[in-house]
Amino acid sequence: MTSRRDFFKYAGITGGAVAASAVSRVAMAALPEPMIQSSSDTMAPLVPNSGRPYNPVVTLNGWTLPWRMNQGVKEFHLVAEPVVREMAPGFKAHLWGYNGQSPGPTIEVVEGDRVRIFVTNKLPEHTSIHWHGQRLPNGMDGVAGLNQPAIQPGKTFVYEFVARRPGTFMYHPHADEMTQMAMGMMGFWVTHPKTKHPLIDDVQRDFCFLLNAFDIDPGSYTPKIMTMLDFNLWSWNSRIFPGIDSLNVRLNDKVRIRVGNLTMTNHPIHVHGHEFTVTGTDGGPTPKSTRWPEVTTDIAVGQMRQIEFLADEEGDWAFHCHKSHHTMNAMGHNVPTLIGVDHRGVAKKISNLIPDYMVMGERGMADMTEMEMPIPDNTAPMMTGEGPFGSVEMGGMFSVLKVRRDQKVADYKDPGWFKHPEGTVAHEYTGPLKEPARFKAEGGQSMPRIQKPTSTTEVKVRKPSSHNGH
Repeated sequence: MTSRRDFFKYAGITGGAVAASAVSRVAMAALPEPMIQSSSDTMAPLVPNSGRPYNPVVTLNGWTLPWRMNQGVKEFHLVAEPVVREMAPGFKAHLWGYNGQSPGPTIEVVEGDRVRIFVTNKLPEHTSIHWHGQRLPNGMDGVAGLNQPAIQPGKTFVYEFVARRPGTFMYHPHADEMTQMAMGMMGFWVTHPKTKHPLIDDVQRDFCFLLNAFDIDPGSYTPKIMTMLDFNLWSWNSRIFPGIDSLNVRLNDKVRIRVGNLTMTNHPIHVHGHEFTVTGTDGGPTPKSTRWPEVTTDIAVGQMRQIEFLADEEGDWAFHCHKSHHTMNAMGHNVPTLIGVDHRGVAKKISNLIPDYMVMGERGMADMTEMEMPIPDNTAPMMTGEGPFGSVEMGGMFSVLKVRRDQKVADYKDPGWFKHPEGTVAHEYTGPLKEPARFKAEGGQSMPRIQKPTSTTEVKVRKPSSHNGH
């Protein structure tokens, strides 16, 4: 994490150029120094050193934005700017974001805090910020043209309001939203309760991340902003597997995971090995009477879901979106299905015309993980990731929940692969096999059609009579 002491010199901005709403000139006399983060690693939680205390969150492949206290007001500085995001090792994207990253840093406050956020625009076009789910004055809601003038390039605006209720929220532009969100502009906001809340339990691990998606052609760097549904990169916090960090917890930790969806479709988020309950939405904590055990929860567009569970099963547990196409990278949408097609005769003829021709898909697509097929520079393989037993054959929205008995309290480091107790891993059976018994009714219909006796049907043709009866 770095600061930009000469930020305004390079940006051509001074305190006198700041545009403001509902804040005195005295408060704007000196802006908080903008903090920048370039690493895509998961940063340690930011323990508060001022203001009300709280248990901080961990942003998956992200970080929490530091603040300063100014006469009892918690002040932040967001910088909207072009960024380079490493989405997976060896694959980078040219995006738009905040403070050096997409998504921007998580903002953490406490219920009742008065919050002041300075927003500096270093984009090539105007922008604004909408504080998704917050209760605030109408003029602070951030819809350009409706609630405020847009923030022009090179200008700084300031938002100020009280964090009135605890919960998990998001922030994103409400100006040229199609372009700016497609380019990666978004971030997380967490408001912690100021006192013990009857619907909010204490947890030992508290993670958060955003679901987002991009359409980036193989070999290119910039997303196509006009795509509405056919995205080829489904990501968590602008990272794709195997670039998504694991969630590392201690055995019997109470775990909370907050997930916000700013893609164009819903995502059924699925955890292996554990049951969870949905304890919160972007509307706040859910009543306890509405909670039941789940292993998958569907998160619709613009929604947030907060899940909680007891991590009481050791192991490396898959954690992913259950839409199978969302756990793959750089997918093509016009590839024919060739399962069962015998290529042997035609492959040789095609190879004479196209020397690098490669047969694929006749036995399914798993072979793609083993083929060393050349791909353009700066392109993520479709299925990738190496586990302790071979290829994981995943991509996109996929990670691993790692539960360990010997993980230290508050230690978020990756413990490596799980060492399975003897006799607890599925293995090949080498004994004798009999032919399976077949049921006579196998393959039949459960409600077959009634077979009527066949009979000869005589068809007689009768011409319509004329009007005169002949």
